[in-house]
Amino acid sequence: MRVLWVCNTIPGVVAEAMGREAGNKEGWLSGALISLADKAPYKISGGDEDLILAIATPATDAACKGKNIKKNSISLTEGFDTVIYEYYEDVIHPEKYDDCIEESFTYIMEEYRPDIVHVFGTEYGHCLGVSRVTDRLRKAGSDIRLLIGIQGIISECAKRYTAGLTDDVIKGRTFRDIIRDDNIERQVEKFTERGKHETEAVGYATDIVGRTEFDREWSRIHAPEAVYHHMNETLRPEFYEGTWDVTECDRHVIFMSQGDYPLKGLHNVLGILPELLLRFPDIKLVVAGMDLTDVSGLKNKIRLSGYGRYLRELIHKNALGDHVIFTGPLDSIRMKEQYLKCGVYLCASSVENSPNSMGEAMLLSVPVVAPRVGGIPSMIEDGEEGLLYDRIEEIPDIICRLFGDDGLSTELGAAGMNRALITHDPDTNLKRLLEIYEEIR
Repeated sequence: MRVLWVCNTIPGVVAEAMGREAGNKEGWLSGALISLADKAPYKISGGDEDLILAIATPATDAACKGKNIKKNSISLTEGFDTVIYEYYEDVIHPEKYDDCIEESFTYIMEEYRPDIVHVFGTEYGHCLGVSRVTDRLRKAGSDIRLLIGIQGIISECAKRYTAGLTDDVIKGRTFRDIIRDDNIERQVEKFTERGKHETEAVGYATDIVGRTEFDREWSRIHAPEAVYHHMNETLRPEFYEGTWDVTECDRHVIFMSQGDYPLKGLHNVLGILPELLLRFPDIKLVVAGMDLTDVSGLKNKIRLSGYGRYLRELIHKNALGDHVIFTGPLDSIRMKEQYLKCGVYLCASSVENSPNSMGEAMLLSVPVVAPRVGGIPSMIEDGEEGLLYDRIEEIPDIICRLFGDDGLSTELGAAGMNRALITHDPDTNLKRLLEIYEEIR
């Protein structure tokens, strides 16, 4: 059985094998690939057929456009070799679909001849490109199967992108926004355009893999002919070791794993932070990632986005300068350190399907506070494994409850960890992945 993975980015473990710097995003790809490599080789259905894997991943080098793809062979472990195809895609402007990507995938399909094309995520144009090519092959008589894995759902993100923002903030523009044509209003338009690509792509799928009731229902609507398969995700290996301890953390630290665009809800958290500050004067909000509010130096002043300007205004208005900390980009080790040091992990997104950051926090036994939106209720039992909220205004009381009750924080964290160890178990998820491949062949 020949399987082609189509990924949003080069998996970190592959980048390292190719002598390149590994990125910090989409660690679940490396998690799944490590599980595959560690237990290779495979026989399908107890027979003599090997599972052979190739990976297609975007490249920013325009020389890889169309048929001019790069091809490399790497060995991840003894007995597990894989071919890497790199094709050009403008990932900086994912709302702009380029037909040349179909030429790339036509070439890859003709050379590799996969039995299954497994696409990880629907957010980028390559999902539509490979879906169109696979559909044409099927219409020409091929029995190739197109398995699309749902990660975030971009069309749903577009609908909720600006939650909690006023029109003047949405329409506001800085110099950077004008030059890049990228204020919040335009970002919504871009997400909407990507959502159109997404919904067309899943319409070609023969099979869908998801993990929440949210993505199951969405798939039923947009891919009614596809077979839905449930499979959880394997996370980065670093997060399977280590346990949060209430006696060793910075008790009044709230940790957010991301806040660099409105969907993640940082502006809403800044709005309720003054109420928490009245109760806990030493409170800190630690946000992973770049400081969008930084205006030190001419370069940062020019880079300031409309959203960054709004965050800056909120911090100044509410006198939060000493209480909001941006960490800068974090690798998995440093991210893990932040989880273990905080008093509570907070997800404040207006919508999520199955946030891996929340899974990472749960694996480490960190008490979790999250919104009752999207697929989050499928990941956590409210009141047993974490605390869910319906309105932003509920967050202060919930966090104060956790800060004031070490026993509750520990109990919720422990129960969350037990749930996450099952949900994200590498062996179980690898077994399920192979089952799905066997089922659809």
